[in-house]
Amino acid sequence: MPPGERRLVVVADDFGFTRDVNQGILEAHTRGIVRAASLLATGAAFRDAVELARPQPALEIGAHLALVGLPSALDGQPLPTTVAALLRALARRRVSVYDEMAAQLESILAAGMRPVYLDTHKHTHVIPHVLDALLRLAEEHGIRWIRRPFDWRWKGEPMLPLRNRLARAWLGLLRSSFDRRLARSHCRSTDRFTGLGLTGRLDADVLVRLIRALPEGTTELMCHPGRCGAELRAAKTRLKESRARELQALTAPEVFAALHDSGVTVCGWRDLPAAGDRSRPRSRSR
Repeated sequence: MPPGERRLVVVADDFGFTRDVNQGILEAHTRGIVRAASLLATGAAFRDAVELARPQPALEIGAHLALVGLPSALDGQPLPTTVAALLRALARRRVSVYDEMAAQLESILAAGMRPVYLDTHKHTHVIPHVLDALLRLAEEHGIRWIRRPFDWRWKGEPMLPLRNRLARAWLGLLRSSFDRRLARSHCRSTDRFTGLGLTGRLDADVLVRLIRALPEGTTELMCHPGRCGAELRAAKTRLKESRARELQALTAPEVFAALHDSGVTVCGWRDLPAAGDRSRPRSRSR
């Protein structure tokens, strides 16, 4: 990548959660800056998401593998409801991590979708055992990109609520272990990641400030756009009205103007340096 270049990969999570979320993600792609969508194999609107994605070749699909909060792809039974419950289940060997994630990935492949990257619902792949299974799947399926979900803290970011700060702190405890495993694998990630702390709080003003603050290199921005319709309102999630605000931000004229004025290029995973290039990023921004 040329010196000084700044690239932004905008990824919409929860594709397949509900049909109104799917519609919002599609709109954020066709009218906005979203270039990739992380697909939930056991989401209630998985089939709808697949049908929406098929005529959109520019929308890159990733596998959003879930070990919490959704039905199992193996037997249809509920998975642990929280990350804490997942940790307890792992300690008691009540969750077959590799088999569950492999079944979800197979469902995505069987639907005709070819994932370009892997990530997990609620970022459970920061757990070493889960990361090992994820990297194994990536190797087996020739997938070269995974999310490294440790928030880059940027100058000018808004004050975050306690919930978001605690999530950041918990993930940060596992950063060193994650980086060691990633370095030993064939996989790559972007230079930095952002969006965890902004979950539920991303609007056009914040997005403009983020774009202006981006340093050299590649940054993944995780987002959660959607239409707040009847299905989403009835779903078990805290992200409802905030999805509509994110959709508005991701399609806002002032955001496009900020990208142009700042010289930031919005791109997809396929536009990044060849995945076979094992050179590591020059630095890991915290």
